Amino acid sequence: MKLNERILVLFVLLVFLAAVPVIHGQAAQQQPATPEPQQGGDPIRQLNLTPEQREQIRSIREQNKTERAAINERLRESNRTLEEALNAENPDEALVEHRVGEVAAAQAAAMRMRILTEIRIRRVLTPEQRVILRSLQRQAKDIRRERLLANPDERQRRQEERSRALQNQRNGLGPILPQRQNPRRPRL
Repeated sequence: MKLNERILVLFVLLVFLAAVPVIHGQAAQQQPATPEPQQGGDPIRQLNLTPEQREQIRSIREQNKTERAAINERLRESNRTLEEALNAENPDEALVEHRVGEVAAAQAAAMRMRILTEIRIRRVLTPEQRVILRSLQRQAKDIRRERLLANPDERQRRQEERSRALQNQRNGLGPILPQRQNPRRPRL
């Protein structure tokens, strides 16, 4: 009798174990799959925005349009006045420092506006859409990195742009801090 009970228990256990993958497979099919972003194509389409979401995002951008334009104008103007202060015959260090503060404040305001707008837009998205958005942003970053690595001319051009920008910040006078040619002292 005990042998029959054991066989019966083993049989029930085997049936149960065989049924688990079938049940799990059906449950997985019933759950909506998170759509993976497609390579290439229109990022807006890949997010699968509803008409309501599109309208909300459009409204967010419209609400910030005038403030964003004013901030961008302030940034352009502060950069222009800094450039004028740097290019003066005898630059006044205090004036240049003041202009640098104005540029920094304008840049901070522009960044703040951009980030707040992005936060408001992300609130409109579903969690799945946010995952897709992050994936699209990662892909774009990877593509930019690959272009720079694959195109030495582009990499050189960007390095020259950075160098010119740094030179302008110092009024073309060279490094702010002297660079050490040979940081190690020779051993005696």
